[in-house]
Amino acid sequence: MRKATIKRNTAETRINMTLNIDGKGLASIDTSLPFLDHMLTLFAKHSSSDLKISATGDVEVDAHHLVEDMGIVLGTAIKKCLGKKAGIERYGNFLMPMDEAISYVAVDLSGRPHLSFDVKFLGDVKFSRPRAGSGFDYSLIKEFFKALVSSAAMTLHIKNAAGESNHHIAESLFKGFAKAFAAADRKTPGRRGIPSTKKLL
Repeated sequence: MRKATIKRNTAETRINMTLNIDGKGLASIDTSLPFLDHMLTLFAKHSSSDLKISATGDVEVDAHHLVEDMGIVLGTAIKKCLGKKAGIERYGNFLMPMDEAISYVAVDLSGRPHLSFDVKFLGDVKFSRPRAGSGFDYSLIKEFFKALVSSAAMTLHIKNAAGESNHHIAESLFKGFAKAFAAADRKTPGRRGIPSTKKLL
């Protein structure tokens, strides 16, 4: 079973996370940001990962610290769960429709951090911060994925092609990432080696 528990305590945030990427899609998540709880629950469900999170942060100042640190911790947990990556598919991609919204997500568990994030939430203009329920700032979604990619050492391409609701666009990103990641981390029967000519990922 590929499972990891990560704790990160700073002057700004406190996060305790357990991730099992060979789970059943179960989630118990309390980050103090309801919208982020919803997105991470979607990730757990659609990646068939079990995810347990207890977190607090200085959200009275801004949600940025907690969202970014959540990306760091989830990325760290993913990296620990994958280990040496022997026998995995390595690559995954998914075209995710969410009602009128649709996004394409591609993952390479390459050991090299890279994020391509081609998403423009509706109403975005310079210096604007369009918000979701409970005051969540949609622009922080990119910060979350930047932190995750860096900590997990993965290549991630996210491109939104359509959408009329920011909430639906956001759901298409997290669900699409979940499905692409689930394909990439899947163990291939009979494959034992590392899926790279370098013999190292």
